Amino acid sequence: MVQRVAIIGAGSSGLASIKCCLDEGLEPTCFEKSHDIGGLWRFTEAGRICVYRSVITNTSKEMMCFSDFPFPEDFPNFMNHSRLLEYFRMYAERFSLLRYIRFKTTVHSVRKRPDFSTTGQWDVVTETDGTVESDVFDAVMVCSGHYTEPHLPLDSFPGIENRFRGQYLHSWEYKDSASFQGKRVLVLGVGNSGGDIAVEISRVAAQVFLSTRSGKWVVSRISDHGFPVDMMLSTRFNNCLENFLPSALMRWLRLKKFNTWFDHANYGLIPQKSPNLSLIVNDELPSCILCGTVVVKPNVEEFMETSAVFEDGTIEENIDMVVFATGYTFSFPFLEESVRNSCRSKYTLYKYIFPPPLEKPTLAVLGLVELTGSIMAGTELQARWATRVFKGLNQLPPASRLMAEVAKKQQHLIKQGLSNKENKIKMSYIGYMDEIASCVGVKPNVPLLFLKDPKLALEVFFGPCTPCQYRLAGPGKWVGARNTILAQWHRALKPLKTRVINDSSNHSLVFHWLTILGLPALLCAGFLICKYSPQLWFPRVRLGVFPICKMGFMKGGV
Repeated sequence: MVQRVAIIGAGSSGLASIKCCLDEGLEPTCFEKSHDIGGLWRFTEAGRICVYRSVITNTSKEMMCFSDFPFPEDFPNFMNHSRLLEYFRMYAERFSLLRYIRFKTTVHSVRKRPDFSTTGQWDVVTETDGTVESDVFDAVMVCSGHYTEPHLPLDSFPGIENRFRGQYLHSWEYKDSASFQGKRVLVLGVGNSGGDIAVEISRVAAQVFLSTRSGKWVVSRISDHGFPVDMMLSTRFNNCLENFLPSALMRWLRLKKFNTWFDHANYGLIPQKSPNLSLIVNDELPSCILCGTVVVKPNVEEFMETSAVFEDGTIEENIDMVVFATGYTFSFPFLEESVRNSCRSKYTLYKYIFPPPLEKPTLAVLGLVELTGSIMAGTELQARWATRVFKGLNQLPPASRLMAEVAKKQQHLIKQGLSNKENKIKMSYIGYMDEIASCVGVKPNVPLLFLKDPKLALEVFFGPCTPCQYRLAGPGKWVGARNTILAQWHRALKPLKTRVINDSSNHSLVFHWLTILGLPALLCAGFLICKYSPQLWFPRVRLGVFPICKMGFMKGGV
């Protein structure tokens, strides 16, 4: 029976895993190689992969919170790394998680024990302050994420190493814009990091060029009526439309929506044809392009001594610095080779969590899946399922079925021509969350909610699909989930209410609803009166020998 669980990494997924273990009565031990929690979100000047100084989250607080621990209502909807780290500390303190973490401890190896086929146990070798230890654990949760190694594709850019005289660096080395003052800078890649870095550098650089191979749709954090964009888009109602309407129609509607802010074709950002919808969140990039501080360019063909030659034949001279915003790869060097091969891709994992070939499902890899919504919410739900599988409360299908499902997903990628672009593919947030929630037994039953609690059901179906929805019922049910969901719009507006004003919005809101509901009612009433009581409008009168008909037209002619 699983009891002791080793957790590798004390970032957001590691903290959630510790709590999930405690919820299921397991004994977690978390190994963190640095001196503090926070993982990628703990900013440092040098020495480890982390966010840059000015980073702001691109998912809102309501969508990225832990499912039974919402952000304080006065926290901003989108926040910098220090505020998010503060939230992690609050979460760790609230559930007493720090006592289970061994800081400054590196995991050297995780290997199956000789009797693994019967016990499912692992030998875990760690090092703390030069002291090497080995211990036996019943299960292992890998929470180091997919930002472990910078992806620096120098081979794809001829001349960058042997001809180019300027400086180049990967985005993980970028901390702030100070060293780019007055420089001509080329940023390669239009992901979230590439867009943010290009915008920030453009404030101090002489000129910034932003090179993109395939383009991106750009959306703002601010949606209709000033609410966070993910709260407006990530709803079950929208998800139903996507599932039932023709895909071509849904794609057309999305693209029309994206182009309402600005025409992506005019700005050189419109993506090339792809079955995968690719977008980034950036509030300032279109403005920088419009002002000329950022110039969009196609992919680089090659580098010369001081210039970059692009695929369209254009050349930009006097390039001083190149920033590779080309993403990251993941690896697990501490896993034994046979297990590591099973984890070489997120698509070789069952539900993007469990390696299928293992005789016992006592290894879970969390946080590799990329979603169209919050990855924090996704990894917490993964951890809830994994710990229940370890405990024996949820069962996985036989290994043959696991392997068959993994093979089916890989074949689907090949058919779509995406087998070499799997790191760019994002899963549907609600689709994946509901899939894992069904495995745990916590997926909301919306039809039943409409019968039992219509007010809550309306928020669950038409409102944002927040993590708290997965605490309404089933294992791990939280009594505060209902009130949290009903108050989500209030909490989104709370940090904005920093100036007291005479607000007449209540009156205008009443008028707005009267208009919406009253106008159709008046039209219907008018139609019914015209149809069934014409004498009220056109009474029969004698005008000589010419009677007036029901619609007021004369019978015959004059």
